[in-house]
Amino acid sequence: MKKIVVTGSNGQLGSELKVLSSEFSNFEFVFTDRSKLSLENPETIPAFLDTIQPDFIINCAAYTAVDKAESEPQLANLINHQAVGVLAKWSALNNAKLIHVSTDYVFDGTSAIPLKEDDMTNPQNEYGKTKLKGEEVALIENPDSIIIRTSWVYSEFGNNFVKTMLRLMAERDTLNVVEDQIGSPTYAKDLARAILDIINNGNWQGGIYNYSNEGEISWFDFAVAIKEITGLNCDVSGIPSSQFPTPAKRPAYSLLDKSKIKDAFRVAVPEYRSSLEKCIEKIQG
Repeated sequence: MKKIVVTGSNGQLGSELKVLSSEFSNFEFVFTDRSKLSLENPETIPAFLDTIQPDFIINCAAYTAVDKAESEPQLANLINHQAVGVLAKWSALNNAKLIHVSTDYVFDGTSAIPLKEDDMTNPQNEYGKTKLKGEEVALIENPDSIIIRTSWVYSEFGNNFVKTMLRLMAERDTLNVVEDQIGSPTYAKDLARAILDIINNGNWQGGIYNYSNEGEISWFDFAVAIKEITGLNCDVSGIPSSQFPTPAKRPAYSLLDKSKIKDAFRVAVPEYRSSLEKCIEKIQG
């Protein structure tokens, strides 16, 4: 039976992979968190993988505190770049397949049309810079790696925009949400299923792919959809990014074109609202 190692298994995507793993009983899954495999210590990675000898590695582990990365660039680089290089090198030397998860933040946000995988990258913050370096080193060390760029990830697990909005809308009468950043959210469960389908289908094609749910919305639109689905009584208003300054600059436009991943692997890419409804139903129990 082929083995799949999942790093960062306590995060949103890792948690969804755990839930879905029971549907893929033809694989043996090894879920690791930072207590078992710390990407802050890349030198420990090869020995850990040597003991397990996985056929596939799904790297969900990342330094994702976007604003904090501005003041901790070395730590972000260690996890998002250097550790990825070690994973990719080990996979190449041991005939294993690597799927590495990346981000829309590798782009600068100046596009006005959905971004394709070969569009020019130009990250505007430390998080995006370290994630781009991770992509580059993965393809240098193992050109057969699959890199999946995603955006605006949410889930019933962990901390995310959907959970924050549900809490704030229950607590407050009014809420201001940024309306000039455009993209599409990604339900981590949908991405998890796409990743496992790619592995299960056996049609491996290395390279960079985009994955998010379908739809072109702003964070404000996202918040309004959450309000509509839940019926929460909170007045939601849109504001420009300039009224909500953050240490790290966000891309104004980062809608991802999903044609390549759909054509190559025939994976499902659900419409964002239907996935949002499913996730909220799970969160509210």
